[in-house]
Amino acid sequence: MKPLTNSKNISVLLGAAFLMATSSIGPGFMLQTAAFTAKYKADFGFAIAVSVIFSIIAQLNVWTIISVSRMRGQDIANKILPGLGYVVAFLIALGGLAFNIGNIGGASMGLHIIFGIDTTTAAAISGIIGIALFAFPKMGGALDMTAKVLGTVMIVLIGFIAFSTHPPVDEAIVHTVLPDTYPWLATLTLIGGTVGGYITFSGGHRLIDSDIAGEEHLPDVRKSAFLGMTVDALVRVLLFLAVLGVVSSGMTIDPKDPAGSAFLLGAGPLGHMIFGVVFFSAAITSVVGAAYTSVSFLKTLFTVVKNYEKLIIMLFIAISTCILIFIGKPAALLILAGSINGLILPVTLAVMLVATRKSQIVGTYNHPKLLYYAGWGVVLITAYIGITSLEGITKLLH
Repeated sequence: MKPLTNSKNISVLLGAAFLMATSSIGPGFMLQTAAFTAKYKADFGFAIAVSVIFSIIAQLNVWTIISVSRMRGQDIANKILPGLGYVVAFLIALGGLAFNIGNIGGASMGLHIIFGIDTTTAAAISGIIGIALFAFPKMGGALDMTAKVLGTVMIVLIGFIAFSTHPPVDEAIVHTVLPDTYPWLATLTLIGGTVGGYITFSGGHRLIDSDIAGEEHLPDVRKSAFLGMTVDALVRVLLFLAVLGVVSSGMTIDPKDPAGSAFLLGAGPLGHMIFGVVFFSAAITSVVGAAYTSVSFLKTLFTVVKNYEKLIIMLFIAISTCILIFIGKPAALLILAGSINGLILPVTLAVMLVATRKSQIVGTYNHPKLLYYAGWGVVLITAYIGITSLEGITKLLH
C-alpha cells in the first residue's frame, strides 16, 4: 500500500509522534536531566545515547505490534493471558494518576514563574487548561495540535538556552563515546523514565484511535515512531548541552532547582522566564498524554469508559488537580506508583514480543529477528530496573 498522503492522516502521524515525545518530556524529565548533567558533566552524554537506543528498540517493537494486530496493549495482553490486560490497565492508570499530580504541580510552577500567581491558583488554572483541551468536539485534533505546538516551543526555547551557554560540544561528543566514568545508575534511571509506564503506548494508541493501523500502514507507523523518538532525544540533548554549558563554565546550579537555576545562570532573568514557559509546556503536555493514554487502556475493558471517554479523561485530570490542591503531593503515592511503574515496561514489552509469535494476533506477519531479540534484551534490563525500584514499596511499609 502507498504511504499516507492525506493531510489529515499526516497530521495524525505527526501528532502521535509528538504525543509520545511530549508525554516523555515532563517536569521529572527536565529535573532529572539537569541534575544528572550537573553530577556527571560530559559523561552524561553516554547515558543519553544508551537510553535512546533502548527507547528505539522498545518503541519500535510496541508500535509495530499494536499496528499489525490493530489492538491496544491491554487487549493484546488479554489475548496472551486472560485477565492480564486488566492488571496492566489498572497499573498504568494508577501510575498515570499519580504522575499527573506531579505534572499539574509542574504546570503550576511554570505559571508561577511566568505570571507570579500563587501556585494553588496556578494549579487550578493548569487543571482547567488540561480539561479544556478535551472539551473540543474533535478531541484528537486538539490533542495533536497541542503536542506539536508545545513540543516545537520546547525545542526552540531550550535550543536558544543551549546556544546561549556555549557548551563544549566537542567534549560532549568524545565523552558520549568514551566517558571517563560510566554513569550506569543514571543510564538505568533514564531508560526507566524514557520508556516506562504509559509513554511507550501513547503514540500507538493514538494511531489506533485514528484507524491508522494494519501491516499495510507499518512504514508510516514506524516513521511516526522514529520522529517521536527523535524529538524526545533532541530535547534531552539540547537540555543536556544547556546545563553542561553552565557547569563547564564553573558555575554551580542549585540542587533544589537544577533546571531552573541552570536557565537563570545561563541566560539571566530572560532565561528563567523561558524556563517557566518550557516547564509549563512540558508539564501540560504530559498531563494530556498521561490522561489520554491511561484512559485508553480502560476503554476497551469497560463499556462505561468507552461510552464516556472524554468525560472520564476530564475527570481524571480534575481528580489529579484536586489531590494536588487539597492534599498536596502525596509522597507515598508517588513512590508507590513509581515503583509499580518500573515493572510495567518489562511485562508489556514481553507480552508484545510473545504476541509476534501468535498468528491469531499478528496473522502472517513476520517480525524482524534483530528487533525481536533486542527487545528481549530490553525486557531483561528493564526488569532489573523494576525490581530495583521495589525498594520504594519497602520504604512505604516501614
